[in-house]
Amino acid sequence: METILQTLINGLLAAGVYALVASGLALAVGVVGIVNFAHGEFLMLGAFVSYFLFAAQGLDPLIALGVAAIAVFVAGAISYYGLIRPVLAAPELNQMLLTFGLSIALQNLALLLFGADTRVVSPPYQGSTISLLGLSFGVVPFASFVLSVALLGGLYWFLGRTRLGFAVRAVAQNRLAPGLLGIETQRIYLIAFGLSAALAGIAGVMLSVMLYASPTIGFAYTLKAFAIIVMAGLGNLRGVIPAAIVLAMAEAFVSTYVPGGGGWVEAVFFLVIFVSLTYRSWRFR
Repeated sequence: METILQTLINGLLAAGVYALVASGLALAVGVVGIVNFAHGEFLMLGAFVSYFLFAAQGLDPLIALGVAAIAVFVAGAISYYGLIRPVLAAPELNQMLLTFGLSIALQNLALLLFGADTRVVSPPYQGSTISLLGLSFGVVPFASFVLSVALLGGLYWFLGRTRLGFAVRAVAQNRLAPGLLGIETQRIYLIAFGLSAALAGIAGVMLSVMLYASPTIGFAYTLKAFAIIVMAGLGNLRGVIPAAIVLAMAEAFVSTYVPGGGGWVEAVFFLVIFVSLTYRSWRFR
């Protein structure tokens, strides 16, 4: 019983970061209408911002979160204006190929600039643990979970309670009508894509402490985020959190109870995508 509870806690803590990354991707899909395969590379940029701020200035990752969010938001805005905006009217295949090419380009640029070695941000509290009722979990994963929940709550509040958030939702629901009401659609696209990138960048800061920063760290999280939004429904932000919990729990139980499960964990999202698509095709047959 204790092992099951520990597995549940590990899965729940991992779900926070998964939901944060997937919410950013869902925002890009739901508002801008583009599947951004370079989403994980914005996560990678956030991880390296965190590492270099820590290595050069000794800046705590909690402080680096704000810097990384702004830096990655700007990177996302530049990517939108320079690359995404010109292909919004193009076929979806062209859009996906463009973002996939951007992903490969950013990975290789990072390899050239930073090398293939992994870098870890190691604040004094990195190895600290919390013990409760015979169960234990790391301070960093717990803090990341709490921060992810707070950020997602802030995102939902922004979308549901502010005038700009209403504009974002209006554009997501109808791309033509908001323009008749004076809403600048391209401005909303820019904000949504930049915010999507910023959420990934913040998740990258968390992962630079929990795991590491490397040029290829973002690819796996792009796939996980894609599995989550497929399960939740493309562009459905409300379904992201439960879908992230399902994926994280599945990975935790596979890792704990399947022989050699550590090697199978990274394939769980394939099963999630397969089951989700099969279910949807059967349901709407």
